[in-house]
Amino acid sequence: MTEPTPRLPEEKQDEPGSLEIPAQTLPLIQRIPPIPFAIFALAFVFVLYQVVGGALTLIAFQGEISAENVNGFRWATLVSQILFILVPTIVLARLRYPAARNFFQLRVPDYKEVILSVIAVFALQQILQTYMLVQEAIPIPEGISKYVDMFKQLLEETYKILVVAKSPSEFFVVVLIVALTPAICEELFFRGLIQHAFEEATPGLKGALLAGFIFGVYHINPFTLIPLVALGTFFGFLVYRSANLTVTMSAHFFNNFVACVAIYMQLDEDFVAVAPGGNVSTADLVLNFGVFGVVFLVATHYFIRVTAPVTDLPEGD
Repeated sequence: MTEPTPRLPEEKQDEPGSLEIPAQTLPLIQRIPPIPFAIFALAFVFVLYQVVGGALTLIAFQGEISAENVNGFRWATLVSQILFILVPTIVLARLRYPAARNFFQLRVPDYKEVILSVIAVFALQQILQTYMLVQEAIPIPEGISKYVDMFKQLLEETYKILVVAKSPSEFFVVVLIVALTPAICEELFFRGLIQHAFEEATPGLKGALLAGFIFGVYHINPFTLIPLVALGTFFGFLVYRSANLTVTMSAHFFNNFVACVAIYMQLDEDFVAVAPGGNVSTADLVLNFGVFGVVFLVATHYFIRVTAPVTDLPEGD
């Protein structure tokens, strides 16, 4: 079993104070310690995307998403992700780490890494689906249950309007906006910029865990907080292990693509692989958790084994 892949040597040039240059002469953004910089970047992008982007969308669509304006809303979502997540991420990275030749660690991934990460993500999806069904079965005090149900229904209906496609061409647009664009924008931001900053201050897997937790909270959906944190943490592990952001982009895309396909095929929202016809029993949940727990562990184990050390990479990467 190989050891966790270290950061690319070139990245050491980018850390404030690592060059033979007095710290006082560096731009302010390079003198900010890693954790405060990460907090600043998170707050900055949050305000841009959630507040500015949200307000513009609210004004443009008068606060309502319907079947009539859903296409416009979809394209507005795509533009918002590019303008308010992707562009600020690239700008902040360029200002903070100007000497980085390959800061975002984008390379053509080994096919075994992609296959194993995708298998692991599918298994993790099923584990988390089991968790969600158990979470839904937990009773809520009657006084607040109706408000919780209203909020949950609003989120689910909004998501379905955005994702439901009635033709192959519309499905292609949905995949572009819901699966591909977030896989690129969010991974560059969370795993590329934020996790990198955390790992400067907390070397090892701690940075990936912290970035994964923030990834879940950032989506502002209390009903899917645990699954999103779990996915974000696993994506962070993929980057930590492979030192290749393309691997986690592929896994992120696959995760969202499966959700798009499930809705397009009108699968039951309580779908679990061992009982695809619905009417899931407790025994089905236990079996689903056990089977896919084993699959996840095996796929992750072999992902670690096939992850090449940085010394094995072609010169110049």
